[in-house]
Amino acid sequence: MARVAVVGAGLGGLAAAARLASTGHAVTVFERADTVGGKLGRFTRDGHVFDTGPSLLTLPQVYRDLFAATGGRLEDAVDLVRLDPAVAYRFADGTRLTMPGTAEAVPAALDAAFGGSAGAQWGALQERAARMWRISEAPFLRTPLQGAATLARLARDPADVAAIAPWQTLRGLGRRYLRDPRLRTLLDRYATYSGSDPRRAPAVLATVPYAEQAFGSWYVRGGLHRLALAVADRATAHGAVVRTGCAVRRIVVDGGRAAGVELADGERVPADVVVSGADAAALYGGLLPEDRRTRGVRRDLGRATPSLSGFVLLLALHGRTPGLAHHTVLFPADYDAEFDAVFGTGRFRGAPRPVADPTVYISAPDDPALRPDDAGESWFVLVNAPRHDPGRGVDWDEAGLSERYADRVLDVLAERGLDVRDRVTWRVVRTPADLERDTGSVGGSIYGTSSNGARAAFLRPGNTSPLPGLFLVGGSAHPGGGLPLVALSAEIVSGLIGPA
Repeated sequence: MARVAVVGAGLGGLAAAARLASTGHAVTVFERADTVGGKLGRFTRDGHVFDTGPSLLTLPQVYRDLFAATGGRLEDAVDLVRLDPAVAYRFADGTRLTMPGTAEAVPAALDAAFGGSAGAQWGALQERAARMWRISEAPFLRTPLQGAATLARLARDPADVAAIAPWQTLRGLGRRYLRDPRLRTLLDRYATYSGSDPRRAPAVLATVPYAEQAFGSWYVRGGLHRLALAVADRATAHGAVVRTGCAVRRIVVDGGRAAGVELADGERVPADVVVSGADAAALYGGLLPEDRRTRGVRRDLGRATPSLSGFVLLLALHGRTPGLAHHTVLFPADYDAEFDAVFGTGRFRGAPRPVADPTVYISAPDDPALRPDDAGESWFVLVNAPRHDPGRGVDWDEAGLSERYADRVLDVLAERGLDVRDRVTWRVVRTPADLERDTGSVGGSIYGTSSNGARAAFLRPGNTSPLPGLFLVGGSAHPGGGLPLVALSAEIVSGLIGPA
């Protein structure tokens, strides 16, 4: 039996704790916040309840596997609801698309919204994405990356290499298959699921809409934060200890290997194994002592493009919105201007800034558990934003900036047909700087590093650290961000550590 210290009670850390505790290890989780969940947070006030992070679950089988491996059943712990429709889209030209929650219904919906052969175009793209998924799922999502060796395994079959097309971007793939520019906008959006720019992100990200439509978009009744609580319960049921309000100041290294953690109050907790769910840039940049063995990882982190962040409004509204979907996306006329502003490229080269005309995402579940009564609504509103980077980019703590930009987002909502300005009872603004303070993600980058560039996957830190005894889970480590992938990172790490 090994003593395991887990840094961070995000979904990755909690999933690792549950798996390792269920195989006989003595696990303690240390979380800086007063609650578990990490970015899968929760905010409540006056009967209004908000998920402050992910608002849908894809690939629920990953969590079914987690619960089965730890002696439980996912559906006994949370009430999963498959969303149908999945998303309501509004385009700058006034087109509206209600995206069905089942893959077989999508082509007809696209034909109805866009006309012509839109359904056939999307169907051809999805066939390509399905092949990408079959090729990439096991070597890229369910096993540790091994650099050139991973590529070498893929390269054994030239047809597989051609299907993945590592030289092609998501935008380039869209141009090949999708003649309707609105379809290309729809595809571009999925780059943001990894905090990336579709003009630089790899074509294999087409597997994201494939997985979403093939396996469904799911909601947890009562809010997705309940999933974090359920995974924490799986860990504690097997004897894991979860200590909240305990910030880890540094990883203790002794004899050349990770040997425990030191807390902010000076307490030292010895461990045989340390599993870090902290942001990888924070781990290698501040929690570990300088060590020549970690220089390569630090160098790769320096070369990678940090992921985008998000600017969030939590809106307590009075009154109801007729016909409002669970998820709504409002697209701008110029999507490229948004990515240029967020990443400081193109017309804004070297000078990222808040997006003047952003894509607006609204999550407004029709769930009585999230509102004080049937006369109100609780909206989570998100726009893509540059990370907090005073001196070199946007200083989100600049006096007045967050409130001015919040007003701008409400104006954009109004311009696109959802004017709620006279219905706001109160609002809470959460900037990338707030995300950095709340979760420890450097700059508030939601996914650590982005997928921008053909080598991006290999610049993302691996699950095994160069320091013996130290492993990484969570959205900033392999295989990436999002609820399914962080659980897969925990599955990989628990396999690397093995049973007690």
